[in-house]
Amino acid sequence: MTSFLDKFKVIREREDFEAVVSNIDKGLTFRGTNLWILIFAIFIASLGLNVNSTAVIIGAMLVSPLMGPIMGMGFGMAVNDLPLFRKAISNYLIAAVAGLLTSTIYFMLSPINDAHSEILARTAPNIYDVLIAFFGGLAGSLAVTSKQKGNVIPGVAIATALMPPLCTAGYGLATLQWNFFFGAFYLFIINTVFIAISTLLTVRLMRFPYKHLPTEKEQVAAKRVAWVIVIITLLPSIYFGYDIVQQNKF
Repeated sequence: MTSFLDKFKVIREREDFEAVVSNIDKGLTFRGTNLWILIFAIFIASLGLNVNSTAVIIGAMLVSPLMGPIMGMGFGMAVNDLPLFRKAISNYLIAAVAGLLTSTIYFMLSPINDAHSEILARTAPNIYDVLIAFFGGLAGSLAVTSKQKGNVIPGVAIATALMPPLCTAGYGLATLQWNFFFGAFYLFIINTVFIAISTLLTVRLMRFPYKHLPTEKEQVAAKRVAWVIVIITLLPSIYFGYDIVQQNKF
């Protein structure tokens, strides 16, 4: 029995701490090449949503570098690296604003304004989207922090679907359909929060060294802020998930 349980231990495959920090830091900066790749990926995803092509949307998710700053936020929280956390937050905001503006401009110029199934699928997030983001984040963060990386990150990018909700939010802005904007942007926030939280949990479980905040009060405050964000994000999704179950029963 012990030998069987040993197969599930990942601590022995843990990547060197400095190597993980270096990889995280490289992936969270949005300027120059990374920023242009994001903008092109947003155009690809917007085109896919516009013509209702699942294959094009998947391609955009594979191109997008959006996972970097989100994992950077979770990693920064996990090891109490406040400079890294702030850098991740600022680059995440740059990426979100750039993505929203790009998709809004595209849909304002596009002659096709119909909301096809690929757009409609991103406007009503629920508890199942929370679970997808959480388990996808666990897989991605485990790959980043382990020597046995495999080909996980592209799959995580597809499963957690960060690009389509952001582009759908841009569609909502361009067409002034606020229910589309708020529903899609909420899904984008769900994916962000729960990928970051799963990264935090993985890094702590891998027992990476972390910095102690100056006072106990600040450590408690940091934990409370993280929990408040999780609860505020989670509660509406539970309601929407319950509503879907009731509709299916009907």
